[in-house]
Amino acid sequence: MAKKGKEKNTQNKAKHTKLMNRKKNKIRKEKEARAARLKALVQKINQQDDTKTSEE
Repeated sequence: MAKKGKEKNTQNKAKHTKLMNRKKNKIRKEKEARAARLKALVQKINQQDDTKTSEE
């Protein structure tokens, strides 16, 4: 037999899901930003090495 009245805990579950998704997105964005920064740094270092080897 179905329960009557308001469903229990649906608001808390929705809030929790929203917060967890926000947290996961934040971590994903930070990881992507870190990777992009590293990639840019590696490219810069490689360019410097290329110019040094071409000068020699």
